[in-house]
Amino acid sequence: MTDINVTEDKEKKSLNFIEQVVENDLKEGKNDGKVQTRFPPEPNGYLHIGHAKAICMDFGIAAKYGGICNLRFDDTNPTKEDLEYVEAIKEDIKWLGFDWGNEYYASDYFQQLWDFAIDLIKRGKAYIDEQSAELIAQQKGTPTQAGTNSPFRERPIEESLELFYKMNSGELEEGSMVLRAKIDMSSPNMHFRDPIIYRIVKTPHHRTGTTWKAYPMYDFAHGQSDYFEGVTHSLCTLEFVPHRALYDLFVDWVKNEKDLNDHRPHQYEFNKLNLNYTLMSKRNLLILVKENLVNGWDDPRMPTLCGFRRRGYSPESIRNFVDKIGYTTYDALNDFALLESAVRDDLNKKATRVSAVLDPVKLIITNYPEGKVEEMEAINNPEDLTAGSHTIEFSRELWMEREDFMEDAPKKFFRMTPGQDVRLKNAYIVNCTGCKKDANGNVIEVYAEYYPDSKTGMEGSNRKVKGTLHWVSCDHCLKAEVRVYDRLWKVENPRDEMAAIREEKNCDALEAMKEMINPYSLQVMKECYVEKFLSTTKPLDYLQFQRIGYFTPDKESTSDNLIFNRTVSLKDTWSKINKN
Repeated sequence: MTDINVTEDKEKKSLNFIEQVVENDLKEGKNDGKVQTRFPPEPNGYLHIGHAKAICMDFGIAAKYGGICNLRFDDTNPTKEDLEYVEAIKEDIKWLGFDWGNEYYASDYFQQLWDFAIDLIKRGKAYIDEQSAELIAQQKGTPTQAGTNSPFRERPIEESLELFYKMNSGELEEGSMVLRAKIDMSSPNMHFRDPIIYRIVKTPHHRTGTTWKAYPMYDFAHGQSDYFEGVTHSLCTLEFVPHRALYDLFVDWVKNEKDLNDHRPHQYEFNKLNLNYTLMSKRNLLILVKENLVNGWDDPRMPTLCGFRRRGYSPESIRNFVDKIGYTTYDALNDFALLESAVRDDLNKKATRVSAVLDPVKLIITNYPEGKVEEMEAINNPEDLTAGSHTIEFSRELWMEREDFMEDAPKKFFRMTPGQDVRLKNAYIVNCTGCKKDANGNVIEVYAEYYPDSKTGMEGSNRKVKGTLHWVSCDHCLKAEVRVYDRLWKVENPRDEMAAIREEKNCDALEAMKEMINPYSLQVMKECYVEKFLSTTKPLDYLQFQRIGYFTPDKESTSDNLIFNRTVSLKDTWSKINKN
């Protein structure tokens, strides 16, 4: 009995705080034993790595407790939203490994929200304010000083009703008036100081066209949409903690303050995913795209999910990373190296091992017969022997990495140097005999002799050598372009650094960004060689270029123009570089 209790206790402790809330609700029979969540992105940009945490929480909670998670697009601001983003968001969610129960839009509820607003006006809980946004903001007061009432706060109900209809008729200009909820201008909660709940927007909506000119604000639409859909657990990030009381109030109001304790959505907040060397604001990401500082939303340097996908990150690695950092009620800055570590761990299990030479120099095996070609067996993945193997051709002339040769090498250099034995991966042990240089002293050829009895798998192959090098046959390889990606920003906290630069130099966000961009975030290598086996690979295939790193074919890659993106290096080199 004791062992069982200990096991149950450990399982209980392993639950995050939201899972504990859900389990308690189920235990108490709340919501008729139902669990329903929602993921509510605004379709004004592409999803980034920060959204992955919310996706894993929203969909994960529903899946774990036999519930349902709906996808609801928060499309209440037509000036920034587009169908392109809608489709991209759906693709990213599915790639990450999730699917939604139902697809909803805040615009589905525009009529219900409008009717609710009309009801609030009639009940004296909302009024039309014709002041400018600046004046309204000034009257809000401060966290320590009460606000002052709008001169329109006691406007007659019929007058507010008439003007509210005019807001949606198209005859009024944007910014000329707003609808405000009448709550408490002296409340210590700034969000209670008569918040704006409707404004005029004349931009056509991507779904409703020009039907509406008055649009609800997020705080007004969100809680009610949750209620309309039957959401039980409304999960969001910590910046919405101050909004929770307003969320609850509007849900109370939509039901005319009836008892909702048993059937109402409850908001719970968890910490955002913050990464160093990363900028995740959609506004700033849009600047990068529009100003061509990156090559689109799916540039592999971007923190977008489509960018990570194009770079070769696996969905499993992102989910594992989110699970590893966990969910708390306080924000923290996570190390990008931890995400890269999760990627390495996952790709090590699934990536096909292949040979590629990025900075080639010719290696000639002088005692190997001219014209002879051998097929060597290459294991696809030593971590998964069911993945099989493929063949790689070996011949007299090979390409090897330039950095693997050193004419005058230090004592602990275990690669190619005159007089030293080294194994060629999956092939023979060779002894370096020298090199040839051009007029400028650059090495153009390396020479070696092979031991015929040292072929991998032969009895004589057990000879111990300290170095193993990769290679490709000059006559049996393909030329390729390799794009080596690294962090886009050269500063650890680009958000704070950008703010400091803007304040110091009185410049805009674009100029500040240009100062922070890492000039080595993309290096294009066009004279690379890969084994022929890679001619059939396709985007999203996971590859390990042996001794170099993990790679994937780019979406622009073709059989006639092979292009590979580096996903991540084999080891974390960034932290070492920055410590030196």
